[in-house]
Amino acid sequence: MLRIDAMLDPRLRPVAEKALAGEPASTEDARAMLETDDIVGLGAIANHHRRRLHGDRAYYGVNMNLNYTNVCELRCPLCAYSKDAGDEGAYRYTLDEIESRVRDAAERGIDEVHIVGGLHPELKLDYFEEMLRRIKRIRRELFIVAFTAVEYDYFARINGLALEEVFRRLIDAGLGALPGGGAEIFAPETRRVIAPKKMSGERWLEVMETAHRMGLKTNATMLYNHIETTDQIVDHLTRIRALQEKTAGFKTFVPLPFHAENTAVRTARPPRTGFGDVRIYATARVFLHTVPHLKALWMYLGERLAQTMLAFGADDIGATYHHERVVHAAGATSAASGSEARLRRLIERAGFVPVRANAAYETIDPEARA
Repeated sequence: MLRIDAMLDPRLRPVAEKALAGEPASTEDARAMLETDDIVGLGAIANHHRRRLHGDRAYYGVNMNLNYTNVCELRCPLCAYSKDAGDEGAYRYTLDEIESRVRDAAERGIDEVHIVGGLHPELKLDYFEEMLRRIKRIRRELFIVAFTAVEYDYFARINGLALEEVFRRLIDAGLGALPGGGAEIFAPETRRVIAPKKMSGERWLEVMETAHRMGLKTNATMLYNHIETTDQIVDHLTRIRALQEKTAGFKTFVPLPFHAENTAVRTARPPRTGFGDVRIYATARVFLHTVPHLKALWMYLGERLAQTMLAFGADDIGATYHHERVVHAAGATSAASGSEARLRRLIERAGFVPVRANAAYETIDPEARA
């Protein structure tokens, strides 16, 4: 039970009062949360919202990552993963290679395939349609979370199709939901530095709104701890909340700490601290009160910090992510994949009840998949 006592940071008092009354936090409240030194008080408010939504449950997934190519026209300064065609280490999977990788993972009992890749000019929409169809033929119940808003915008442009037609065709092929990548930070002045060729924040929101209108649920992300300002973080959260109020299409918000190794971005913010991460996650949980889930990706944060975030608003620690490449190219030191047993132990040792689910938060009985 959330209590307001004399020890609470005075700037957090109105935030706590609104939480108890079921009222949304203001942008000024968001700034107060992002700047407070009262981590315990902030955590209590965030945990109030988390418990209201999910009790003591904490979600995890059993999935594989499919990064089908690292060739990308954008070559964003923030990205350590992308290559130009012909570069050493550049690759593109054939459909047969994709089918083989997914079949191998399906035999090990995954529930879901998470697909993102670069913007490769030789890959047209029929490649992606056939990719999804082949995955569904391997096992029809495999849930497919595929392609960022940036990829959908590119698919529409390079194929000369309306965005709605791209979504319709991929839904027909087996698409289940969208990941939230490509949002980075919406502020154009920062976006011009970290991802100058990437679609605007406004266009990212337009693509997601279209997906929501067509019945697709999506994630939303925010990349932090590079050169963004506190006001830009508040603006980013505000725009996510505004679209959620319009469409109710975001199922999960995913803050992503920036990993700078092998990128061309020189961070302007101090090195990450656990306190800073807590402020981001707890603020997101309180401010984005209508987004049901908050994901603390263990692969980005590390296992211990992901556990901690379960007490500061998060209800999902991510999935097994076999074959993940993107964040590890930027220097992530976490394991390249996780086991279901390990994820369950992480949740249990943090004091929560592990729940296996796919990206639609449809729960799955581990015994039934054993």
